[in-house]
Amino acid sequence: MSTTVAELLVDTLAQIGVRQIFGVVGDALNPFTEAIRRDKRIEWVGVRHEEGAALAAAGQAKLTGQLAVCCGTTGPGANHLVAGLYEARKDHAPVLAISGGVPASRRGIDYLQENTPDMLFRDVAVYTQTIVSPEQAGNVFHQAIAQAYGQRGVAHLNIPADVIGARIGAAMSSINTLRPNRELTPPAEDIDAAAAMIDAAKTVAIFAGNGCRGAIAEVIALAEKLQAPVMHTFRAKDMLPYDHPQWIGGVGLIGGAPGTDALQAAELVLMLGTDYPYSEFLPSENRTKVIQIDERGFVLGRRTPVQLGITGSVRPALLQLLPKVGGKTESAFLQKVSADRERWNAMLDKHAVVERRQNQKKIKPQRVARRIGEMAADDAVIVIDTGVVTLWCGNWIRQTGQQRLLASFNNAAVGTSLGQANGIQALDRKRQVVVAVGDGGFNMLMGEFMTSVEHKLALKVVVFNNREWGLVHLEMEEAGLPAFEGSEFPNPDFAALAIACGAQGYTARTHEELDAGLSQLFAAPGPALLNVFIDPSELPSMPHVKLDQIWRFGLAKVRESMIAMSGG
Repeated sequence: MSTTVAELLVDTLAQIGVRQIFGVVGDALNPFTEAIRRDKRIEWVGVRHEEGAALAAAGQAKLTGQLAVCCGTTGPGANHLVAGLYEARKDHAPVLAISGGVPASRRGIDYLQENTPDMLFRDVAVYTQTIVSPEQAGNVFHQAIAQAYGQRGVAHLNIPADVIGARIGAAMSSINTLRPNRELTPPAEDIDAAAAMIDAAKTVAIFAGNGCRGAIAEVIALAEKLQAPVMHTFRAKDMLPYDHPQWIGGVGLIGGAPGTDALQAAELVLMLGTDYPYSEFLPSENRTKVIQIDERGFVLGRRTPVQLGITGSVRPALLQLLPKVGGKTESAFLQKVSADRERWNAMLDKHAVVERRQNQKKIKPQRVARRIGEMAADDAVIVIDTGVVTLWCGNWIRQTGQQRLLASFNNAAVGTSLGQANGIQALDRKRQVVVAVGDGGFNMLMGEFMTSVEHKLALKVVVFNNREWGLVHLEMEEAGLPAFEGSEFPNPDFAALAIACGAQGYTARTHEELDAGLSQLFAAPGPALLNVFIDPSELPSMPHVKLDQIWRFGLAKVRESMIAMSGG
C-alpha cells in the first residue's frame, strides 16, 4: 500500500511515542499538517513564533529524554527555529526539527525564500539533510532520529514541497532501534582503581551533575558510606530535597560558599555525571585529586585535571563501586561542611525575610523566589529564565525533591522559559508548571503566552519586574561602570496584557500583596500571570565576592548618583 512521505513521517513519529509537534503552518508543510490531522495520534500545537516551537520541543526533550519535534516552513520559518534549537543542542536533548524547502526545480535561481538550510543548521544540529527524492525518505528519517538519540542533540530534515507530498511504497524498517541510549557499564579495572584511590583518601567530596539523575539513591548510599558531602550543579539541584543532610548545595554563582569551599578542601573529589564548565570553582591539580565518571568519554578531564577518568554511566559505576570501597568513620569534614552550610542558609534566610522597616516596603526578589518554591505544588515543574532571576531562583528556591527545575542551563539564553514551559505543560496538562522570568525575558517572546491561552496550557507565570536588564546592570556595576541607559526600559502592564490575552492577570507591589497574588495565581484554573514589582537595588549573594569587586560596585553607585544629579 502506497503512502506519502508526510504520512510515513507522521506514522514513524507516532510509533516511537511523539505526542505533540510544535510549529507554524505554511505552504511547504501543508501535506505534513494534513497527515497529522488525518492520523489523529499526534497533536499539532500551533505557536506564535517558530523559536517558541523549538523551545517547546527542547523543554520536552530536556525533561523526558525522549524525542520532541518542531517545524518551520520554507526560508524564514525554518530560520526562526535555529535560536531555539540551541537550547536542545547545548543541553544535549534529542529534538527533530523539520523545515519545508522550495521545489527542486526552483533551486539555484534565487527563488522566493530560497536558502541553504543544511549550511544554516550545521552548527546547531548533529545531523542535517535535505531529502531530494521520495525513495530516500524512509532511510533518512531513520538516520535523523537515530542521530538525535545517539548524539543527544538536534537532527534537522529539510523536505522540499515537491517531495513531502509525493507517494512512496516502502514502509519504515528497524523502527524498534529508535530509542534513547542505554546505560553504559564501565570497565571493572577502572572501578578497582577508583576504589583504591577512595580508600586511600582521608576526605572525599562528591560533585553530582545531571548524569546522576536516576542514580541518586546510589550517590547518597556512597556519600553516607564515605562520610562525604554532596555538592550539585544547578541542573542537578532538584534531585533531592533541599534539606537532605548530605545535599550541601550548589557551587559557584548559582550555589554557595560551603559547596565551593568543600570541593577545594577535600583530598579527593568524585565528579559524577557532570561537565561543569566553570573551572575556577573546581579543584586545582596540586591540591586535590579528582576521579571523573561520565558516559561521555570526551568530557573527561576537559574542565579540571583528572587523575582517573572513567567512561560509563553513573548508576552502574556506583553499583560496582559501592561493595568495593571501605566505609569511613571519620566525619569531621562532613560536620564542618554541614556547619558552613547552616551558616550560609541562615544568611540566605535573612535576605528572604520581610522586616517591618520603611526601606522594606519594596518586594525583595529573594522572597519571591522562596515563596514560589514553598507555594508551588510539591511536584511542580519550575522553569527559570536566564538573567538575575536565575540567581534569585537558583539560590533561594528550596526544592521538595519531587519538583523539577529547568532552565537554559548551558545555552544561558534570555527569553527561553515561556516556550520551554509550553512544551512541558503540553506533556501533562494536569501537572503544575511555573515560569519564573524577568521582565526582559518575558518581553522577548511574550507572544508565546497566547500559545498558552490558545491551547489551554495552564502555565503560572511570575514576572520579576525590575524595569531593567538586571544581570547586565550588575555586570556593569561589577566593572565599576555606571549603568548604561540601554539597560533600563519601560514595560507594558503585564497583568493587563494577560487579561487581554484571555487569561488571569495579577499585580503585586508590596510584600502584603505578594502572598495573596501567588495564592490567586496558583489557584487560577487556566493560564495566569503575576506581575511582581521587585526592588531593583537588591544584590544576589555570591560566594567569595572579592574586596575589589565590592569597591567597584560602590564606585558604580556613586557614578550613577552623580549622573542622576547632573541630569545625565
